[in-house]
Amino acid sequence: MNLDKKPVDRFDWPLAFILLLFGVISLIAIASAQTTGQYKINSIPVNFIPSQIQWYVIGSIIIAITMYLEPEQYKKAAWIIYGGGVLLLVTLFILPESMELVSRRNGAKSWFHLPFGIGSIQPAEFMKTFFIIGMARTITNHHERYLEKTLQTDFLLLGKIAAVFLLPFTFIMLQPDLGTGLVFIAITVALVIVAGITWRIILPIFAVTASLGGTLLWMALYEQEFMAKLGFKPYHFERIYSWLDPYSYASNEGLHLITSLNAIGSGEIFGKGFQGREVYVAESHTDFIFSVIGEDWGFIGASLVICLYFFLIYHMTKITLELKDPFSTYICAGIIAMITFHVFENIGMTTQLLPITGIPLPFISYGGSSLMGNMLAIGLVFSMKFHHRTYMFSSDDEE
Repeated sequence: MNLDKKPVDRFDWPLAFILLLFGVISLIAIASAQTTGQYKINSIPVNFIPSQIQWYVIGSIIIAITMYLEPEQYKKAAWIIYGGGVLLLVTLFILPESMELVSRRNGAKSWFHLPFGIGSIQPAEFMKTFFIIGMARTITNHHERYLEKTLQTDFLLLGKIAAVFLLPFTFIMLQPDLGTGLVFIAITVALVIVAGITWRIILPIFAVTASLGGTLLWMALYEQEFMAKLGFKPYHFERIYSWLDPYSYASNEGLHLITSLNAIGSGEIFGKGFQGREVYVAESHTDFIFSVIGEDWGFIGASLVICLYFFLIYHMTKITLELKDPFSTYICAGIIAMITFHVFENIGMTTQLLPITGIPLPFISYGGSSLMGNMLAIGLVFSMKFHHRTYMFSSDDEE
């Protein structure tokens, strides 16, 4: 039985091995991204490899700490964790930039400057996981209080979910950070589906939302003047136009996409090999790291990376289906949604399937905040699996 298993047997070794493979791929891709020599400070080339190794080491420590705590402890501290994350977002918003404690990147006020030369940190990357914990607590508490499901209780649950969602989402959009905002929406949609809300409520809402999104897209293409009256700016339209027709905007908005497509296409089937890059792609070590993989290793290498993400998502889904504790199940479901959307959006934006939103590729793109935030999320999955023995029977056994 699980109760008799030793800690080493309860540790998720396959998940750890998948993360190890991602770490190796990340270092290889970043090393190749640096070969064009475009990353310099004071004319000195920058080597991101030591920093990425450092972030992976710190991330491993985060996983160990996160795995040590039991799901019930996260459940009890859920509102403290969620509230702390929201407080960070609020602080980021209200602090003036003149204090040099916060900064803007790509127009978004979303970074804290840490003292003693440590660097910068993006609270939104951690808020994603804090948000999942708060949502899991909200849904679990609701089902524990309302044992009999009705339309009224489902509407009530939907209202609670909306309240938990809108608070951090509002401050994320005020930065503004559309990419991260879309991640919050993806997590919320996934948890609404798994929360058991009747489809008589979900389907009309999804239909109205899809219709509204389609209408806004049509208006952005054909009714720009009216959209401008609603407060939309020209750069909002340019992002859509450069996605649909990048070559008409090759001098500005479409340049990123064109170079990414050229890089991936030039890799053909087998790629040019390690550090064989010839196409310059801006931000190729971060958001556009997939273009490096496509150029270096071709269709075969890019497909293998996608398959590895598939195995990661499949493995986490398998863990989720084995869990008996509802809170743990919602945690894992939210993390699966978060990582899946990240992968889908990042690869989609580098291949013109989706608009560019500045979302990094999980576990591969360079970046401390993104990697540590994802490691924190994966640490929760490790915890749910490691402590699964506590919840292997019915919920009555917990009492």
